Amino acid sequence: MSPRHATRAFLSLATFAGLVLSSDAARAVGGELKLWSGGATPSLALRDLQGKEHKLADYRGKVLVLNFWATWCDPCREEMPSMQRLQDKLAGKPFAILAVDYGEGAPRINEFLKKVPVRFTVLLDRDTSAATAWKVKVLPTTLVLDPAQRIRYSVVGDLEWDSPAVESEIRKLLPPG
Repeated sequence: MSPRHATRAFLSLATFAGLVLSSDAARAVGGELKLWSGGATPSLALRDLQGKEHKLADYRGKVLVLNFWATWCDPCREEMPSMQRLQDKLAGKPFAILAVDYGEGAPRINEFLKKVPVRFTVLLDRDTSAATAWKVKVLPTTLVLDPAQRIRYSVVGDLEWDSPAVESEIRKLLPPG
């Protein structure tokens, strides 16, 4: 293995270890819906499990929950059913959830979805470039965007997405009517 490849492999492993440790730390603390003050909304264009491309602009006019997760992340897996319940509660409203998988392939994700079936869209961030652009350092990290695609809230760690308090804040972002 060349020194360049060895360095790249080491950095990938270090990043993975940091995300695992960070995920465990986030799980111990739990997430909290916090007002966003981190700047402008990055772009997003990723493919789903069927190969269809999804762009952020496709969701203009909707409140969007953008969740960065991985199948190996315990808190990520634990919060997914509450996300599905929130989506069910907001059925028929201009609302969507996109779950951006961090660095894994479709076969592994599909295996996970057999155990934890969710009906929201799962996107593939195979090279983790989207997570980098969105400054994701801990899994799960979730951002809530308003219908104008401004980031309004962020959550680092898992959250009970269908709790009355969280649902109320999401509903406040929905466009009238």
